[in-house]
Amino acid sequence: MSETVFDVALIGYGPAGATLANLLGQAGLSVVVLERDLDIYPLPRAIHFDGEVMRIIQATGLRAPVEAICRPGLKGMHFVNAAGETMLIRGGTTLNGPHGCANNYYFHQPELEQVLRAGVRRFGNIDVRLQHEVTQITQMPDHVVLTVSDLRGGKAIAAEVSARYVIGCDGARSLVRKVIGTSMTDLGLHQPWLVFDVLLKDGAPTLPDHTVQHCNPARPMTYCNVTGNRRRWEIMLMPGDDQDVMVQPETLWKLVRPWVTPEHATIERAVIYTFHSIIAERWRDGRLLLAGDAAHQTPPFLGQGMCAAIRDVANLAWKIEAVLGGRASDSLLDTYGAERSPHVHAFIELAVRLGDIIQTTDPEAARARDAKFKAGQPEIFEFPSPRLGPGLTWGKAPAGQIFGQPVLDDGRLLDARLGNRFAVIGHASTLAAASALTRETWGRWNIVGVPATDRALKDWLAASGAQAVLLRPDRYIMGVAKTPAELDALTAALPAPALQVH
Repeated sequence: MSETVFDVALIGYGPAGATLANLLGQAGLSVVVLERDLDIYPLPRAIHFDGEVMRIIQATGLRAPVEAICRPGLKGMHFVNAAGETMLIRGGTTLNGPHGCANNYYFHQPELEQVLRAGVRRFGNIDVRLQHEVTQITQMPDHVVLTVSDLRGGKAIAAEVSARYVIGCDGARSLVRKVIGTSMTDLGLHQPWLVFDVLLKDGAPTLPDHTVQHCNPARPMTYCNVTGNRRRWEIMLMPGDDQDVMVQPETLWKLVRPWVTPEHATIERAVIYTFHSIIAERWRDGRLLLAGDAAHQTPPFLGQGMCAAIRDVANLAWKIEAVLGGRASDSLLDTYGAERSPHVHAFIELAVRLGDIIQTTDPEAARARDAKFKAGQPEIFEFPSPRLGPGLTWGKAPAGQIFGQPVLDDGRLLDARLGNRFAVIGHASTLAAASALTRETWGRWNIVGVPATDRALKDWLAASGAQAVLLRPDRYIMGVAKTPAELDALTAALPAPALQVH
C-alpha cells in the first residue's frame, strides 16, 4: 500500500457524504473523502428536509449556520384538484416541533453544501480530495484498496488509497453498489417529470407561500416556494411529450403562464428527471457500505430523498465508530441496512401512494378521487414516524422509534445535555439500582446517565409506563425498562466488545 490506511473512505461529497464526514470528524476517525468534481453543483436540486434532519445537523454543530440559509415551512403542502378544491394537506410546522425545531425546512442545496463542507474543515483528521475519481475497488481481508484517478492538471494520474471501510455516498449510479452487486427492490413508480426553477423579479405577482400539488388530470404539477425569490414547478410529462421541446423556454413559460410570465421571473434551471422508487436489497458487502441515493431512490412527493440519506449516515456513523473503537465487532454493521431499509421503505411507499393521487390522469378516476375526498373536510396527515427494522433494539415499541428532543427545565434542548453518545434516562432510584455489570457496560460505551427530574422527561416515562429508557447516539430508542432488572437486561443487549486478535 502506498500510504496510511484510513479508518474510512467516503466516495461522494454531496449532502450525505459531507454530513457523514462531519460526524466521523467529530468522532476522531481518520477519513478520506474522494469526490470527482472540483466545485459544488451550482444549480438547485434538493429543496426540503424535515425536523429530524435538522436535529442531525444540530449533532454536527452546524444548526445555526444551516438555519441561516433555510426557512421553516409553516403551512405544509396542499393537494388541490382541477377545480381548485383542497383535498389533502400535509401538516405544517411549528417553530418547536418534536425534534426541538421546525418540522420542515426549505433550502437551496448549494448553500447547504457550502455550510456542510465548511464544517468539515474544522477537522484535521478529514482529508478531502476533490477531482479524485474512484475507478476500481478491491476488498482485502482487513482493508479496501481504491484505485483513484487524480484529475487535477488535465491528465489523470492513478494512485491507490486504502481504508478499513468504504462508504458509497456516490449517488444513483454508484460504483460501490455495482461492486457489491446487489439487486434492487422496485416499488413500481418510474415517471418522468420536468423540474423548472425560477428566480422571481421585483414586482412579480404574489404566489402561494406553501407547496401546492396541482392534482389536475390534464397536467399534474407541483409548485414550491423555496427560499427568498426562488420558486420551483415540477411538471409531469404526458404521453406524446417531446422531452427536447419541453425544456425550451417558450414551452416552460406556457406551462406556468397561470402563475408567472417571463416579465416576472428568470429561468434558473429546467431538467427532466425520471422519479424512481427502488431500494437496494443489500446495503453491505464486507467492508463496503451504501448510503443515500446509492441505496435507495424515492419519488419527491414527500420531499424525503435527502432526508433518507441523512438518516442513513446518522445511523451508520456511530456504528462505524463503535466498531473501529473496539467496543463492538463488525457484525454491528449488519444492523445498518436491516434497520434502515424497512424505515426508508415506509417513506417510499407513502410517496408512491401520494404519487398515485397526484399523477391521476384519467378524468373518470380523477372525478372518483375528488368525490372521495369531498366527503369531508380536507384530510390532514403528518410525516410517518416508522420504527427501525430489526437491529440493535430490545423489546417491543417504543423500541426502534425516534425519541423527541424536548426543552429541559433549564432551557436547554435535550441533545445539548446528552452529547453524541448513548444515554440512559430514568428515575434516580432505578438508575441507582443498576448492577455493577451494567455500570461497567455504561462506562465502556460512555453512556451518560440522566435522572429524569425534568418535567418533559418525567412525563414521557409516565406516558410510556417505563422507569428508564436507553437512547442510541442517533436518538432512536434502544429499549425501555420497567424495573431495575429490565434495565440490566436492556444494557446487556448492547454488543460485546470485539475480540482482540493477536
